[in-house]
Amino acid sequence: MSREAQQQEPAYVIHRRPWRETSLMVDLFTLNYGRLSVIARGAVGNKSPLKAQLQPFQPLLLGWVGRGDLKTLTEVDVREGPLLHRTASLYSGLYLNELMQRILPQADPHPTLFAAYIEALEQLAQASDVEPVLRKFEQAFAAALGYGFSWDLVMDTGEPVHSGQTYCYNPEQGIVANASRGVCLQNLSGETLLALASGDYESIASRRLSKRVMRALTDYLLQGRPLNSRSLFTHHSVRSS
Repeated sequence: MSREAQQQEPAYVIHRRPWRETSLMVDLFTLNYGRLSVIARGAVGNKSPLKAQLQPFQPLLLGWVGRGDLKTLTEVDVREGPLLHRTASLYSGLYLNELMQRILPQADPHPTLFAAYIEALEQLAQASDVEPVLRKFEQAFAAALGYGFSWDLVMDTGEPVHSGQTYCYNPEQGIVANASRGVCLQNLSGETLLALASGDYESIASRRLSKRVMRALTDYLLQGRPLNSRSLFTHHSVRSS
């Protein structure tokens, strides 16, 4: 039986690990196939260029064969992309990769999220302040998984957020007025929510509130599993996810 083949698929490496003696198992985020895993055979051999090519944040065009969940890599075409030189940018990129590797279901395409990921990498390569970039990607990530919400819309009442009131956050609904079952954050300032809705991720209040909300959502999606990339920020005193 012939094996299904794919060529020239836009992709990024989000995780890799040794596989048997001379190969790598590589988790990819691809444009048309979502998250999937491939085996790069012989990638750790002295004469193979694959180990150097299969790097995080590097735009790639890949080919593979295989019908099951684990494909065999057949082609690697490296393209130019942004370089994450600064520590905060590098750790932030690792955080985005780990989010996708841990949470995205296999073989579920998310082309809009793929575009958001490319944009986030480009911004991280240039930005001295990574937090707004992380918050915006987290929102795109939440929307791709069906957990998107609007900062200025109260989901349990259908009314707009008002600046003089406080609100709650429920990962399954979004911003809500009532502290019912499922609420994990309370006393969220309506004024700050409206600032976030207008695109303000710079003020201290907006930073704190958006980080609390997105942290609560990612923790909910992780279902108790830790993120190793968060410890990088903590250990190196980098303002983080």
